Amino acid sequence: MTQSPDPTLLWTIIIGLAIGSFALRFAFIGLMGGRSMPPWLMRHLRYTAVAIIPALVTPLVVWPTPTGGTPSLPHLAVAAAVFALGYWTRNVLIAMGSGAIGFLLLFLFSG
Repeated sequence: MTQSPDPTLLWTIIIGLAIGSFALRFAFIGLMGGRSMPPWLMRHLRYTAVAIIPALVTPLVVWPTPTGGTPSLPHLAVAAAVFALGYWTRNVLIAMGSGAIGFLLLFLFSG
């Protein structure tokens, strides 16, 4: 039997996260909205989008849920193939599509 969390604690966490999320967005949109950003900041922000997808996918490859968190060779093989294809084509959509197809084929043929 699961125990429900204390409603006061739960709402405190939700409100705190909402305020933090608003403050982070306001820092860029509200305070910097009408100003141009320095070149060094723009150079660093250019790599933010490129870093998000690997940051989301890497834990799923290294500690896959279907194996109980132990690394599996098929997951690492598909990830290596996707990395190689993405590096070779320089196209994020092709790399993501090949990853989806690779895992679909892996699921279909491994039973």
